[in-house]
Amino acid sequence: MKMHPLKGPNRLKLGVFSTNADGGLAITDVPERWTAGWQGNLTAAQIADRAGLEFFLPIARWRGFGGKNRVREWSFETFTWAAALSAATEQIGLFMTVHVPLVHPLYAAKSLATVDHISQGRAGLNIVCGWNPKEFGMFGVPLVEKGYDQAAEWLEIVERLYASDEPIDYVGSYYNLKEAVSRPASLQAPRPMTMNAAFGGPGRDFAAAHCDYLFTTFTEIDEAGKHVTDIAARAEGTGRQVGVYTVCHVVCRETQAEAEDYYTRYAVTMADHAAVDQHMAGKKEFSQSHDREAYDHYRQRFAGGAGSYPLIGTPQRIAEEMIAIAEQGYAGIALSFVNYTQELPYFCDRVLPILKKAGLRAE
Repeated sequence: MKMHPLKGPNRLKLGVFSTNADGGLAITDVPERWTAGWQGNLTAAQIADRAGLEFFLPIARWRGFGGKNRVREWSFETFTWAAALSAATEQIGLFMTVHVPLVHPLYAAKSLATVDHISQGRAGLNIVCGWNPKEFGMFGVPLVEKGYDQAAEWLEIVERLYASDEPIDYVGSYYNLKEAVSRPASLQAPRPMTMNAAFGGPGRDFAAAHCDYLFTTFTEIDEAGKHVTDIAARAEGTGRQVGVYTVCHVVCRETQAEAEDYYTRYAVTMADHAAVDQHMAGKKEFSQSHDREAYDHYRQRFAGGAGSYPLIGTPQRIAEEMIAIAEQGYAGIALSFVNYTQELPYFCDRVLPILKKAGLRAE
């Protein structure tokens, strides 16, 4: 079994986010917008794999946000997506994103272990509890008030299934299993790498107690370190250490003006405004994924990359901002682009050498 890429030597781990969903993270109507076809996903994963990026991370989406393009309505299911990419890559980590209330832990344990074997130990799990009531309504399932309590039981069951050679019984508040077994266990022990994307307190407490990494957003880089301090304190209270990652959307061009002009074109002039409105309204009402002021001041960021921080500019400018993010204590960044296969090669060719020279990456 290979060492999981997130345990590798690079100080700043890098990954690619949301290629499995229509538009990626961008809510735009530009003709080159990402359509998330299978061949595009495969090509993007292999580009990232050859460049030495550490992880490929999908978004879990069952219902889109409307607008002209019904953005993110088209998305690949993440267990089968990761399994296929595992067989077509060599070193990159392949994550699955799962809504805990919608996927039974016994099924998840079997699926996750399957991907870990196909990838020879490169599987990872992004655990989310969900925030969109319309999405859950498709399944006839209500949003769980204490979703992270359910997630704790869910993950405990997965770990117990992997650890036991005999069938297990489990009686909890959310699950009742009798003589449950799931073989094979994952290659990674006690289970594959886990992460959780959380901004609110309950999600961060769950990550501190149960996950290897927390994904969080921030509004400005000079204030980003407060989130690292917060999760470190929560993890210390449980006797653990949890790495902190973030998400950024990228426009990398030869000149600053070219990058800023394109950002305005796709995320302002040609934004899918109806979908942006629906996405922002839902997130603001039901999700705790951003600072509250972000919804009022950064509409372009939601069109550009789901409210994540924008890396817009020349390779040097973008590298400098990534270095600043690392200096705030972040261990990794997941990146999105308007069109991954068109833009990722230029980013890798031009930005990665600068990060290597700065000592953040060895390869």
